[in-house]
Amino acid sequence: MNLKEIALELVAGCRENRTTENLGKIYAADAVSVEAVDDQGTGREAHGLDAIRGKHAWWDNATEVSDFSASDPMIHGDDRFAVIFEVQGKFKETGESFDMNEVAIYHVADGKIVREEFFY
Repeated sequence: MNLKEIALELVAGCRENRTTENLGKIYAADAVSVEAVDDQGTGREAHGLDAIRGKHAWWDNATEVSDFSASDPMIHGDDRFAVIFEVQGKFKETGESFDMNEVAIYHVADGKIVREEFFY
């Protein structure tokens, strides 16, 4: 897949609730995910596809999303793209509501996402 195809598939997967399914398809096995802050107490970086799957599992288990949107991807050069996410929901354990806006920057090499960085 080329950069634009990967970007479009990532956004489609997010919009169609296929994010976890897409991990093996569009992410490199040694991809790195970097959060803006350490929300889970495990550090800001997750290294490798299994660790990124773990982040997704934590999010799915910890939150109840009531509204979600993902912008169309914004291509930057031949190796990066950005997506703006808007999420509303609540934390299951506390019932506390949240309203989150974030920008994600994805780095692509050899037809796979190799790094993602989240800014909120």
